[in-house]
Amino acid sequence: MQASNDILPATGPAIILVEPQLGENIGMVARAMANFGLAELRLVNPRDGWPSEKARAAASRADHVIDAARVFDDLASAVADLNFLFATTARARDNFKPVRGPVEAGRALRERQRSGQRTGILFGRERFGLYNDEVGLADEIVTFPVDPAFSSLNIAQAALLMSYEWMKSGLEDETETNFSSPDMMPATKEQLHGLFAYLEGALEARGYFRPAPKKPKMVDNLRAVLTRAGFAEPELKVLRGIISSLDRFSPAMPRGDGSPGDDPRRLPAAAARARKVTDKE
Repeated sequence: MQASNDILPATGPAIILVEPQLGENIGMVARAMANFGLAELRLVNPRDGWPSEKARAAASRADHVIDAARVFDDLASAVADLNFLFATTARARDNFKPVRGPVEAGRALRERQRSGQRTGILFGRERFGLYNDEVGLADEIVTFPVDPAFSSLNIAQAALLMSYEWMKSGLEDETETNFSSPDMMPATKEQLHGLFAYLEGALEARGYFRPAPKKPKMVDNLRAVLTRAGFAEPELKVLRGIISSLDRFSPAMPRGDGSPGDDPRRLPAAAARARKVTDKE
């Protein structure tokens, strides 16, 4: 079976799956491709035929990849229009082809794409990968740094790794992220010392520093813990609010149960109100 021969724009390497067995795996490959900006999927003799509703369901809305997938009768036809092809394998092959890791392979693919070359990445069968003659159609080999005792990757996992390296190779900074943490001004030492003093007073009132001779060391330890994190000003406000709430209220005198400035030895205001009602009756 041969799909349309329309040539897609070279926006990234084509992903070629040789005799994939399960529609679910094809769908997960499509999803991984879409995650990292790849859209050209080529299938060589999928075992269960094509199209596949199981593949579409597993693609999790990567329908553009599924809809554009092309099916070929043989591998040679699937790679005929490509200028450069990587073959993925976990096993050493008895040939003279260069072998790269995924990071280097991603960068090599990016450079070739920028020069206008059409590239592809070849993935083998779920059970045993690629035959030697299929690897022979590739220009170079890419292999992953996996545990030799358990080196087999699901094709969707392997496609995800290569798609990620492809995307990363196009970033100006490979450590770049799509979003970042809020830009907060670090707290001043005055603000930090104010928190220390407030916390120390609250703990002193509750008899935290026991025995008394150990108080200086306990205060030192407390300050060491609080200065290690490098708090920003908004973070200090959160901490101070927490400490204030603990300082002003307790289970016996919860918030909303009267003024927290009242004598802490008093009965809760709610209990006092209940007593007044009883007395009136």
